[in-house]
Amino acid sequence: MATAPRFAPPLGLALPLGIFFLFFVFAPMLLLGWISLHDDPGMAQMGIGQYAKFLGDGFNLGVLGSTLWLGLKVTALSLLIGFPLAYLYTQAPARWQGMLMLLIVLPLLTSSVVRTFAWVVILGRQGIVNTVLLDWGLIAEPLKLLYTPGGVTVALAQIELPLMVLPLITSLMNTDANLRQASLALGAGHWRTFWQVTLPLTMPGLLAGALLVFASSISAFVTQTLVGGGQQMFMPYYMYQQAIQANNYPFAAAIAMLLLASVLAVVVAINALGRRSRGFVHA
Repeated sequence: MATAPRFAPPLGLALPLGIFFLFFVFAPMLLLGWISLHDDPGMAQMGIGQYAKFLGDGFNLGVLGSTLWLGLKVTALSLLIGFPLAYLYTQAPARWQGMLMLLIVLPLLTSSVVRTFAWVVILGRQGIVNTVLLDWGLIAEPLKLLYTPGGVTVALAQIELPLMVLPLITSLMNTDANLRQASLALGAGHWRTFWQVTLPLTMPGLLAGALLVFASSISAFVTQTLVGGGQQMFMPYYMYQQAIQANNYPFAAAIAMLLLASVLAVVVAINALGRRSRGFVHA
């Protein structure tokens, strides 16, 4: 009598993924950490001199601060644009939600290089923005929009926007609409309902989107370099400069490890906020 096929246990199903992460994620990270623990570019002497060199230089700390500040600005702008867009999606009729979802995920279907070059064209001195402003008589000469911190922030916010909108849509869709209706029926206005009901209930999706956007934006080498024009120094370009142009691989590896540590610190902070938000919602 034939026996029913036995399914592999969860550990067995996760084994291929674990092996993949071991060889292609953890092993390269360990190699990167080992390279960073050399005091000279020739990697002949072990030590933590590269970390001391980075942390002891105000310019290096300024580059790290500028990179983290860029991530915060991009995250805030993505949230300001993404939350109304996600709310519009949840309130739209079902026949329009498919079109809205296509518009939301459409940037993900296009290469980030192509989208970045599009922003180079849009923000250029003869780009769409300056042309429209000149034609309307709002400016007398083209504005410098390209190669500026504001240009980099706007370009990255548009590119990373789906990473913010999709988690927010999930949280909003899982929120009981009767709670908002009950708040309005009990006399709370729309703004009070938003701040005290909608926002706390969508906090997990908001924090997840913020984490994705922040981590992706501070490591977006292509957009930072092309839209920034090399005039804005951020950690990915600084890392490239030290590795390719200066051939100082230990220092470049130390930059990468410090950037990773900064991102992990932000992840820990966001997870702590997530735990507090869940406690607030269930209180």
